[in-house]
Amino acid sequence: MSSDWLWLVGLGAVAWFWWDSLQKREIAVRAARFECERASVQFLDDSVALSKMRLRRDNNQRARIYREYAFDYSSVGDDRQAGRVYLLGDRVLTANLIA
Repeated sequence: MSSDWLWLVGLGAVAWFWWDSLQKREIAVRAARFECERASVQFLDDSVALSKMRLRRDNNQRARIYREYAFDYSSVGDDRQAGRVYLLGDRVLTANLIA
């Protein structure tokens, strides 16, 4: 295999990882929004931020990417409090509001 093919495969892997990360971020945004609606608080900035990423095993012992996202919410309108969304692969493990 020539070095051109290796570059192409590497570029493809980076593009796939970027696209996959965008998909997982959208899952985390939906989970954070749902958690805020459930608790009757305001989901601020309509965004989440990746705070941790590592490999973990799921229930079937398959390696998955574990992601932890942080988001902000407000309970009275003039405060900013933290929340977290935890994903393993494309599955939401939990989403919670940290008081």
